[in-house]
Amino acid sequence: MARVSQEHLDARRRQILDGAARCFARNGFHATSMQDVLREADLSAGAVYRYFRGKEELIEAIVNEVLDTVRTAFEEAAAKSPPPPPDVLVGQVMTQVLTERTGLSYEGEEGFPRLMVQVWTETLRNERLSAVMRTGYARVRQAWIGVVEAYQEAGLMRRDIPAEHVARTMVAAAQGFAVQQALFGAAPVSVLQDGLRGLMSMTSPMDSPSSS
Repeated sequence: MARVSQEHLDARRRQILDGAARCFARNGFHATSMQDVLREADLSAGAVYRYFRGKEELIEAIVNEVLDTVRTAFEEAAAKSPPPPPDVLVGQVMTQVLTERTGLSYEGEEGFPRLMVQVWTETLRNERLSAVMRTGYARVRQAWIGVVEAYQEAGLMRRDIPAEHVARTMVAAAQGFAVQQALFGAAPVSVLQDGLRGLMSMTSPMDSPSSS
């Protein structure tokens, strides 16, 4: 029997994940059956079950892949001295997730946000998936804390505000933008960036020219 190369195995796994991601984004988690995934991926049951035992493992693999991509992007930014400003950094990461799609294949620009909203909903009833999300979110938050600490070290951000609080807020901004994409339709990442720039431009009334 010919030995199957690792490249072939990786490509087959990618094919399965892409098919599952399209199905979940289009029809939701509970409305998608494994038969739907088989048809979408154009593979036999034996080929798919060799890699994943069911929908739960598929969705966990997709979630881990996306969260790892986001975490890696922030960790790379934190290694720069100083990191790009928040509006640029968040824009880069969101573009990577929404446009480059982290290697996953979705249908339409709202595919990834729709999938993530469905996953977040599922975590309310699925303790195993909830644990995966908590672990992944903790890693992303820790990467963002590193970015904020780098801002503070460079004198670009005030030090009297806990880095974790800023990190949570920036993660919430990215998550909220994804929810808007899922509920109200696609919008360019520049909208989020402009909003962040507007918030970053605020000054104290004591700093305004009219106060002097």
